[in-house]
Amino acid sequence: MPVSWEPIDLRSDTVTKPTDEMREAMARAEVGDDVYGEDPTVNRLQEMAAAVLEKEAALFVPTGTMANQLAVKLHTRPGQEVILDERSHMYNLEMAAMAVISGALAHPLKPVDESLDWAAIESGIRPHSTHHAQTGLIVLENSQNLAGGTLISLDRTNEICRRAHDIGVPVHLDGARIFNAAIGLGVTAAEIARPFDSVMFCISKGLGAPVGSLLLGPRMLIDRAIPLRRMFGGAMRQSGILAAAGVVALEKMRSRLAKDHANAKLLAEGLAAIPGAEIDPERVQTNILVFDISTPGLDAEDVIAQMRTHRVLANSIGRRRIRLVTHKDVSRQDCLNAVETIRGILTTHI
Repeated sequence: MPVSWEPIDLRSDTVTKPTDEMREAMARAEVGDDVYGEDPTVNRLQEMAAAVLEKEAALFVPTGTMANQLAVKLHTRPGQEVILDERSHMYNLEMAAMAVISGALAHPLKPVDESLDWAAIESGIRPHSTHHAQTGLIVLENSQNLAGGTLISLDRTNEICRRAHDIGVPVHLDGARIFNAAIGLGVTAAEIARPFDSVMFCISKGLGAPVGSLLLGPRMLIDRAIPLRRMFGGAMRQSGILAAAGVVALEKMRSRLAKDHANAKLLAEGLAAIPGAEIDPERVQTNILVFDISTPGLDAEDVIAQMRTHRVLANSIGRRRIRLVTHKDVSRQDCLNAVETIRGILTTHI
């Protein structure tokens, strides 16, 4: 049911509205039929994305889930396994698509600390036999959404990719928020993407565009992805109208993500001072944070329902866990107001 007031929306960075510059670019976008490869604005976005991540080619698709599932289809055969973190988006939030579309079995692993390392992944690789599904793909996610926006270091991702390639297993990066990861790690997105066989990132999250993601990799891989995109229902026609916002996003929106990180830290520090909210602000690395409800008699959905009456929106990711995500449409003052709202809810129940 639509609300009649403008909320402080901390549910996700997917709720961002396109900027005025994006809307103008969309209105005047030069377009053609992208199924024929003739949309100049889509082609420009793809070329820009490939240049920024230093990959040979890129393909514009409607969603990050489609980009991830194209990667699974490209890298695996039916009956193979995909190793990933048990908290990953591809395992938890993509409707078992790898099984339905590619006949691949998800093999979720528990991380040893903040993320999977090679030792954990190696332990999950099945021995060659007539009894076990073989590993066809390893997937990493950086930043890690359901882990509270935490990061995987370059040293760790480089080692995982090197070791996986030594045994002939490709590695895909779900880099939906790769530019947040780059700022958090103090490196370029290209450095993060470099060792991976394929990478996806979203323009519709923190970058603020209304629709779309990019799948990137070697030219031969992306050429194979083009007919699969059509098979998946993702081939669009004059989609330069959408791609135009993505061009603005890549040109103008990457550098401002640091503000979202600062606001997430501000939220975390405020929450840490509230009895009944448990969070370590030092663990907040990007624009996502997760806090636990320790007040007896309250669960996450209770708190979220009460927050909504004060025009603050959030999502739960467990019975007593709430996720907050900062983005361009949430100001520093909004974050301070959200903290005070949560303080009022939790302290009245002590």
